[in-house]
Amino acid sequence: MTENIRLTIDEEEENERIDKYIASFLEGQSRSYIQKLIKNGDVLINGKCVKPNCHTKNKDEIEIHIPDPVILDVVPENIPITVLYEDDSYIVLNKSAGMVVHPASGNFAGTLVNALLYHTENLSDINGVLRPGIVHRLDKDTTGCLVVAKTNHSHRNLSKQFETRLVKKEYCAIVKGVIKEDNGVIDIGIARHPVMRKKMKAAEYGRQAVSVYGVIERFKDATYVRVYPKTGRTHQIRVHLSHIGYPILGDDLYCRNSVIRHTCAISRQMLHAERLQFFHPDTAEFKEYVAPLPSDMKEAIACLRKLE
Repeated sequence: MTENIRLTIDEEEENERIDKYIASFLEGQSRSYIQKLIKNGDVLINGKCVKPNCHTKNKDEIEIHIPDPVILDVVPENIPITVLYEDDSYIVLNKSAGMVVHPASGNFAGTLVNALLYHTENLSDINGVLRPGIVHRLDKDTTGCLVVAKTNHSHRNLSKQFETRLVKKEYCAIVKGVIKEDNGVIDIGIARHPVMRKKMKAAEYGRQAVSVYGVIERFKDATYVRVYPKTGRTHQIRVHLSHIGYPILGDDLYCRNSVIRHTCAISRQMLHAERLQFFHPDTAEFKEYVAPLPSDMKEAIACLRKLE
């Protein structure tokens, strides 16, 4: 089914390359796919065709036409993955930054699913051909713990645990600004942004969302925090932290134009799924998995300490 998307540029989003700007909203789509849409005339600014290297201006009206996807077979690819644990029931991975979890139109290669199909022939098929084994997701530039189901029984069991909030998740993040309180609770709903399709917003009328946070370390103009999401809404931690005035450094959607980002050469959102806890689908044994903090976040923390 074809899709038409409309976006409106505001002052904070001025002077960005149009292909980069659109790619930040259409998560799961490659930059080359966006450029192809632009060259084919499927992207209009104020009703006119543009080039991929044109830049956004305040109040620009952008129209994006996404053609019907061509459904292809998802092929196994020998892409390195880091396995934290594996048995006959599931796999726990430490997802790397920059990896999309599952294929989507215009992006059928290089995803975690492609890597999983190479790694094992045993994945649940509840979610169909494009999402075998995928119980939950991490955003493209979020790293850390991700569980993948190898059987339909484990898929149903783990999905139920996520739904009933038996799964416990713990994240680490580096945010812009200094949080004064040592800990806090963010309790506000999350809804789809009314204009920007791939962006979410904090709203009382949105789906219930609760995040608990605690400060690990404060810097000159940033804070290293641990976050415990009690619900699992799209972009929950990113939206919640931005809502209280402390967006995640490196987040192209919710934290634009940060001086510290450039000072410490931060290339992606500083968010890491450090810990995942749930009950084994077959034995009911309590399980806990930890993904070490990635090197780019360690380097960012070291840089921030030097700015003191």
